[in-house]
Amino acid sequence: MKLLPHIHSIYIAPFAGKAMLQMPCAEIIAGQGIKGDRYATSQGAFSGSTPTKIRHISLIATSGIDDANQALRNLISKPFLEAETRRNIVMQNISAQDLNDLVGVVFYLGGLKFKGIELCAPCERPAKLLGRMHFLDAFENRGGLRAEAFESGVLSCGNTLSVVRPKSL
Repeated sequence: MKLLPHIHSIYIAPFAGKAMLQMPCAEIIAGQGIKGDRYATSQGAFSGSTPTKIRHISLIATSGIDDANQALRNLISKPFLEAETRRNIVMQNISAQDLNDLVGVVFYLGGLKFKGIELCAPCERPAKLLGRMHFLDAFENRGGLRAEAFESGVLSCGNTLSVVRPKSL
């Protein structure tokens, strides 16, 4: 039996640069993001960036983190913990590539409707905040996904991800 992609862990940071806090569940506000998170309140490091980007939630795959950390170990660099990637939702049982493939796709997480907006290309922010190198290279093509929240509700660890694909004619 194939295990379904599901939420492994949830994180928020109340302000730019603050440590990510792990939570068992998160309240999603349609059109904003996770209640109490820096991007839902326009307090994130990139909140004022131009052009404006939708940053309601960010997702990353545990497999992508594992692969990036193996690359870091090969460079004799310290690996990054889930929270140190600065992504909100850590997904299990989905590959980094399958998560990347959700760009432009409507999906449901815990029954709530989202749309993949763009890849979370790795930036230097996590490395600078921690004073460690190689984040950009290690997380290339595994940095996760930004998504737009269409519905309000609660996400919890264990909630599954599903994609409703249109039927071909």
